[in-house]
Amino acid sequence: MRFLSFHCDYFRFKATKRSRSKIFEELTEENRENGFENVIALYISVEKRDEDNSEFIPNAIKEIEKISTQLKVSNIIVLSFAHLFGELSNPEFGLKALINLEKKLVENGFNVLRPPFGWFNELELKAKGHPLSRISRKIE
Repeated sequence: MRFLSFHCDYFRFKATKRSRSKIFEELTEENRENGFENVIALYISVEKRDEDNSEFIPNAIKEIEKISTQLKVSNIIVLSFAHLFGELSNPEFGLKALINLEKKLVENGFNVLRPPFGWFNELELKAKGHPLSRISRKIE
């Protein structure tokens, strides 16, 4: 797994059009359009190597918790982002991993939104401009 994190004053999304993926989630009132104030937006790519690594979700949680503790932020956006140059997992595994990550973050006390998988999104954000406002991680 790889992710880019952006500390934002706000982050909003709106699902606009289905992507070419054969795997997609149905739109609902909650996942069609939503957002948070004072949020860490995680652009996440689930990779092929994650399929054989049972520790990548717990390791990702540890990294996200470190970042959120430093920033004193409990709002998280989990955004599927297939453009981080790794070899992608199959879409079914990727979706399950994102759902599992979301579930574990909620269990750990975070407020989490996850835009629907398999859709293009209109994004609106205002990223902060401090030393920890943009962080990348490769999770082993």
